[in-house]
Amino acid sequence: MTAGRDTTDDEPTLVWERPEPPHRPAPSPLDRDRIVRAAIELADADGLGAVSLRKVATALDAGPMRLYGYLSTKDELLDLMVDMVYGEITSSAPVGDDWRATLRSLAHRTAQAARRHEWFADLLGGRPHIGPNALAYMEASFAALDRAPGFAGIDAVMQAVSAVNAYVIGAVRSQTSEQRAERATGSDKQQWQTAYGPYMSRMLATGRYPTLVKIFQDATHPDADTTFDAGLDYILDGIATHLSP
Repeated sequence: MTAGRDTTDDEPTLVWERPEPPHRPAPSPLDRDRIVRAAIELADADGLGAVSLRKVATALDAGPMRLYGYLSTKDELLDLMVDMVYGEITSSAPVGDDWRATLRSLAHRTAQAARRHEWFADLLGGRPHIGPNALAYMEASFAALDRAPGFAGIDAVMQAVSAVNAYVIGAVRSQTSEQRAERATGSDKQQWQTAYGPYMSRMLATGRYPTLVKIFQDATHPDADTTFDAGLDYILDGIATHLSP
């Protein structure tokens, strides 16, 4: 960097910092909020494949070129969509010193958001989300543990939160994949078990899979919400072992 040079003008302006075009009279008024909500409605109905600037413009009864005054690319639109969902998650995030309650609430609200917006699961765990609402989500997660006694610095906080996030993302994606498979095949879990039951019985009878026999014969196989909570408890219990009494 050259001494004394102001590089501000050389840096790209991210969509969250970029001002919207001046309002002007039009048959179909636009703003980023309306654009993003229209895109989310399309994605909720038919998945991310149904989202394009042209289709969003059609849904808003506007010319596609008008949208480019508010965002430049589809990636920016996806970023705005994700950040709006993070806003739903953090809209009533708990505030207080109970780190476990905070992380549990954020995990539950993330899973619930993915049920409302199935496409959201596809965008979790990829490139970092740095919109204002996503940053608020991260702040709430990190602050919950940063306030808890017994952690050896911010590195430990980051690693613990990363473990929770990895579990939540994996669980959410697994549930989403199962829902999609049921729709694609027209067969739910019970129907799948009925169809493949005879084969599984023959394989388990060979004696090569004794632990699987226990799972199929003795496990209770709770519903998805109970399974999600149990797995989350294992993660939170592990974190608790690193806290001072």
